[in-house]
Amino acid sequence: MSELPFRILGQPERNRLLIIGDHASNHVPHDVDLGIAAPELRRHIAWDIGVAEVAELIVSHYPCAAFLGNVSRLVTDLNRYPTDTDVVPAQSDGLVIPGNDLSPEKRDERIWRHFTPYHDRLSSILQEQRPALILSLHSFTPSLASRPEELRPWEVGVLYNETELPSKHAIAFLEAAGICVGDQLPYSGKVLNATMNRHAEANGIPYIGIELRQNEVNHPSGQERFARVLIEMCHYVSEKLGLGLQKP
Repeated sequence: MSELPFRILGQPERNRLLIIGDHASNHVPHDVDLGIAAPELRRHIAWDIGVAEVAELIVSHYPCAAFLGNVSRLVTDLNRYPTDTDVVPAQSDGLVIPGNDLSPEKRDERIWRHFTPYHDRLSSILQEQRPALILSLHSFTPSLASRPEELRPWEVGVLYNETELPSKHAIAFLEAAGICVGDQLPYSGKVLNATMNRHAEANGIPYIGIELRQNEVNHPSGQERFARVLIEMCHYVSEKLGLGLQKP
């Protein structure tokens, strides 16, 4: 696997849809030792399960591109600010990550190698091929191991910060499609929105922040279902906002 912290599906083009998936991979570079058992990397703590497959299906069926994280969020969380404490997480859902107990110099090196080039490349794409709409794709676990009593019944969550209108249209579409939608659930985009704050809101690019419940998209039929739903949702939002995306 490439050691680049990102991979690009399709060809980004001006005034089209761009998918961004910060946590689309559980890859750990060969020279990074997290100090955890290998099976932990298959859990939600390491990546957003189902996101890569959904993005791949959308790109294969619709004229758009995807910019996907290619490093586990246990190595560096790409949906954070570089100054955030948990950009190199010490623990996740109750699991301590011994290999992330780093000196300040080693922490800075980790960020420089993996976090910085991801965001630099994304910035250049948005400058050179500004999309009409960004679809930010994440997924969430039905419950947390550290808080099993807190169930998450929503099939899809929609997150946003200051830019609300695209997401409000997306919520209306999803609810009309019979999907159980969480508006700013299972967590709020007012808190967890670093990549969209930095790259979409700061540049005035409309975006929709989507969280898919992982048991809905950890299998092919669910991935195909939500790829279709999200393509139609993006077109609906495009029509409402006059963005001119191609009809699916």
